[in-house]
Amino acid sequence: METQNDKDVTEPLDTRLVSDWLVLTQERFQLFAEATEDRQWIHTDPERAQEEGPFGATVAHGFLILSLFSHFLTTTWATNGMRMGVNYGLNRVRFVSPVPAGARVRAHFKLLNREALPTMGQLSGEQLTWEVIIEREGLEKPACVAEWMTRRYI
Repeated sequence: METQNDKDVTEPLDTRLVSDWLVLTQERFQLFAEATEDRQWIHTDPERAQEEGPFGATVAHGFLILSLFSHFLTTTWATNGMRMGVNYGLNRVRFVSPVPAGARVRAHFKLLNREALPTMGQLSGEQLTWEVIIEREGLEKPACVAEWMTRRYI
């Protein structure tokens, strides 16, 4: 079932959400490389990547793509009443196709599972399992496919 991007946190399983597009710039690659100490040339050296690399350009770090899940979800899904959200983990991840500098990507979310968590003080919570597909504009094959678990507290 397709839904609007302003759905509340009580939506049923199989709810589908699609984020806005985001341009992944070389500057973002550089900042991520500095933050994570992963300065491999396929991410940070445009000239070398063009001349020697298998993709003809610099490409996004896989973990950069994963780190954007939270951004895409919080800008796509209304979190009315939510006091705190945390990453709980990933069940599986595949980086299916590269994302070169300048490409636009967006996330497709499908809510797979929801289960109540024990109350923590005054906070009630639930664990959500999402199918996440990162689409690269202009390609049929996704950039990334993952199953992501989050916890949110109200």
